[in-house]
Amino acid sequence: MKVSESLSGVKFLLSRWATPRELPPQLTWKYAHEPELLEWRIKARNYNTTIANGLLVVMLTIVFGLALYQYHTSVFEPGFSKAMIYILFFFVISTPAVCMTQQRMNFAYRFTASGAEFCKWKIFPEWTLTFLKGLAAFTAIAFMCMASAYNDPALLIGAVGGPSGVMLTHASMNSARYRDLHTDFHHHTYEWSRFTEVAIDRKQKLVGLEFGWYNDYLNKHSRSTFPLFAKRKAFDSILKLVEQRLPDVPRVDRHVDRG
Repeated sequence: MKVSESLSGVKFLLSRWATPRELPPQLTWKYAHEPELLEWRIKARNYNTTIANGLLVVMLTIVFGLALYQYHTSVFEPGFSKAMIYILFFFVISTPAVCMTQQRMNFAYRFTASGAEFCKWKIFPEWTLTFLKGLAAFTAIAFMCMASAYNDPALLIGAVGGPSGVMLTHASMNSARYRDLHTDFHHHTYEWSRFTEVAIDRKQKLVGLEFGWYNDYLNKHSRSTFPLFAKRKAFDSILKLVEQRLPDVPRVDRHVDRG
């Protein structure tokens, strides 16, 4: 009775805090014939977020400094139009930096009596291309209107340079290489007996399941840890469920690699 109540509590937490994601069409759960003990989906950053956030701050600082330098050294007369040009410059250059350092991967988890299944996938965000096209058109129209209203030729330069920079970003993101880097799919299935350790990262609020596998490239046995991404408030409930399924597996408090 207690186990059933605990599972119901976990399902409630995950359904409340996890962000639903549509499953990829190529996914077929191996244990689909079994009722799930727990299942949830979420979008998470599967890399070192501290380094990524630090890199973003550095990149934005550099771009801001460059925009500020260009503003003070350009030949245009100070005024509203000049400020708009370099505000747009900062926005256009910083957008790729934000996209590169804040990417998220889709994850789906399904636990049954036979084992655990993990799926992660990334779909190219088509909406970004539409957004960039709209931004380029809006920028061109806005600068043309302001050039006419303020009779300032500097705004005509912005009407050309701004949309051009946006469309260059659009072209680079629409390339086959960029699309391949942002499209991915992996599905892993493990019986409960495969797990050799439960890693508990209380700082990141992550539970990791360690398992052994044979590395053909290095010709030796290796160990990896699969992180269970979820909202922080569901951490304790997920840990309780894992402990119920793996009562004899060692539990260790340590850092869990997000990658």
